[in-house]
Amino acid sequence: MLETLLPILIFTALALAVIGAVRRIRLWRQGRPSRVNLFQGLVALPRRYLVDLHHVVGRDKMISNTHVATAGGFVAAAVLMTLVHGLGIANPLLGGLLLLASASMFVGSLFVARRRLNPPARLSKGPWMRLPKSLMAFSIGVFLITLPTVGLLPEGLLEGGSSWLLALVLAGVVAWGLGEMFFGMTWGGPMKHAFAGALHLAFHRRAERFSTKKGGVGRSTGLKALNLENEAAPLGVEKPADFTWNQLLGFDACVQCGRCEAVCPAFAAGQPLNPKKLIQDMVVGMAGGSDAAYAGSAYPGKPVGEHAGAPHGPIVALEGKALVDADTLWSCTTCRACVEECPMMIEHVDAIVDMRRHLTLERGKTPNKGAEVLDNLIATDNPGGFDPGSRLNWAADLNLPLMADLKQVDVLLWLGDGAFDMRNQRTLRALVKVLRAAEVDFAVLGAEERDSGDVARRLGDEATFQSLAKRNIATLAKYRFQQIVTCDPHSFHVLGNEYGELGGNYEVYHHSTFIAELYDAGRLAFAPWKGGSVTYHDPCYLGRYNGEYEAPRRVLKALGIKVNEMERSGFRSRCCGGGGGAPITDIPGERRIPDMRMNDVKESGAELVAVGCPQCTAMLEGVVDASAEVRDIAELVADALVERPAGNASGGSQGTAEMITAEEAIV
Repeated sequence: MLETLLPILIFTALALAVIGAVRRIRLWRQGRPSRVNLFQGLVALPRRYLVDLHHVVGRDKMISNTHVATAGGFVAAAVLMTLVHGLGIANPLLGGLLLLASASMFVGSLFVARRRLNPPARLSKGPWMRLPKSLMAFSIGVFLITLPTVGLLPEGLLEGGSSWLLALVLAGVVAWGLGEMFFGMTWGGPMKHAFAGALHLAFHRRAERFSTKKGGVGRSTGLKALNLENEAAPLGVEKPADFTWNQLLGFDACVQCGRCEAVCPAFAAGQPLNPKKLIQDMVVGMAGGSDAAYAGSAYPGKPVGEHAGAPHGPIVALEGKALVDADTLWSCTTCRACVEECPMMIEHVDAIVDMRRHLTLERGKTPNKGAEVLDNLIATDNPGGFDPGSRLNWAADLNLPLMADLKQVDVLLWLGDGAFDMRNQRTLRALVKVLRAAEVDFAVLGAEERDSGDVARRLGDEATFQSLAKRNIATLAKYRFQQIVTCDPHSFHVLGNEYGELGGNYEVYHHSTFIAELYDAGRLAFAPWKGGSVTYHDPCYLGRYNGEYEAPRRVLKALGIKVNEMERSGFRSRCCGGGGGAPITDIPGERRIPDMRMNDVKESGAELVAVGCPQCTAMLEGVVDASAEVRDIAELVADALVERPAGNASGGSQGTAEMITAEEAIV
């Protein structure tokens, strides 16, 4: 009986899976075109899945090993089962391999079941709770029906009238497993991520995130530019079908593990954003329907079941039901913690900014001070609306060299809009002192410098960003320099990673990296640290966006400081709450993100928190009753400077500048 039933079950499940795959692909193809090398992606898939993906999955060793056993066992068992029981190619070798594969899958399913006994809040429940049972049903069923193939059970044991009931039971168990594994993989269910996830990795929108070099994954974090000259193309994303087809595919790959939810600063602060639910809402919109069946954590303060949408319906509606409320999109700090943790490499931030672009460019619906800031950028080239000619007022006594006078230098010092902020002016004065102590040949643009455009772009105003960027690129083209150095990670990121698409390609350094290199070259010397305990806060746009974690710590080590690391540091650093225009849109929550970060500082026991970003400085110093002092790395370095011993390396063409005191540098 089983010999007759098994091929029917297997090929019926495969046929239904193929039909489901065609249906699913049609859903993805509702999106806009996106050029992808399909063949190259498919060829690269094994490496991307087995190597590049597992650098993220491997952060949780237990889950990583469970996934290898379960997923690897399933793939092998599915192929071998089709050969042995579907096509009748039965021999002891293939049967033995099939037993090993199904046993591996069963062992993995035990760990899945254990995790689901008391799942963490970030994991979705609902259909996902049946997954361990389905995995067990498939693996046990395949194991038992294969035993006769290798001679461990008599061939006729499952045949004949006396065993028909057992044969039917086994067939039912196998059918259950096949239904979840094959049918559910393409029609919808917990296993859907396996099918969509594999294709997502093959046809990823950012193929440059995958590396063919030994040692891991590349980094791709710059937002993709809109073609503002194409009047037929939508400005941003209004409806699910406005996403590219491989973005929709990426949303469908979500495994609902909730890693993004667990690290999202807005979710932790009780603001109405949960990146996992946002992705699931996009899946709902792609297929059409409501979020009533969603089985994970809701947006804080927003019950599940009140949102609905369709592929060609608005994501954010002016009235009535919609997929997402606008304040959900404006809660994001664009810190990329969600993207960094996603085991399927989904690009949440790209999607959020795409939707913001529509709200800003098409509807003019940037909340709170957003419209004012964008108007200021258009009118005065800076978000505060200050007179552009006052950009160097803070440095009237420093006699800073201007690019307009020198035309050519080694280093262009990019001031950023911190030049208009009294607190950041202290950091800039300290950095100038450091550069002069190291005899660096540098100059500034002065009044010629405009805002980098970071805030405009994150608020969705791509037109203002491109206008600012193109004018800055035209200004920079007039001069010759080797490097740009800035103490603002946001400017560092935009100049280095987002101007290139518009024709501006530069070698850009964050000041911590540049200072570390100056010290390594023997161009700086420091007095021993005599302060208290210190921790370091990783800025999102320096760390997760650009992978620079070591240079600031090298500088602190050179100062004689042993860093008391916070629990969330490095690539898992908690955002300060200052990115993505979040302080401008100011969406209320249950608590403030910088308050949570300063609590992290307090738990480290540090008396001082070193930072490397003017936004981080402003946000952390704004915490009431903070337990630690906030100082930029440049300030700490400037305070510790001493004369270099005779014979140390030096460079630059400005000559030896007169050393100024720390009191003169930090005013």
